[in-house]
Amino acid sequence: MSGQQSGREVLFEFHQAGPQVRVAAIDVQSGLEVVVIAPATATQMQMKNLALAKLRRRLEAEEGH
Repeated sequence: MSGQQSGREVLFEFHQAGPQVRVAAIDVQSGLEVVVIAPATATQMQMKNLALAKLRRRLEAEEGH
């Protein structure tokens, strides 16, 4: 599954493990990947928003170096 973030393509991977879901968000341009763990009761949109927010913070930190 993919999405757009500030003109950048972002891929999402979801892997459920019991009561939680591992969500990876990958920035296609840089190859940067972040992972969040969310409860399986959260909606897919909530999981994507959480992972995307973490990816944005990480990209901003990388650009600041």
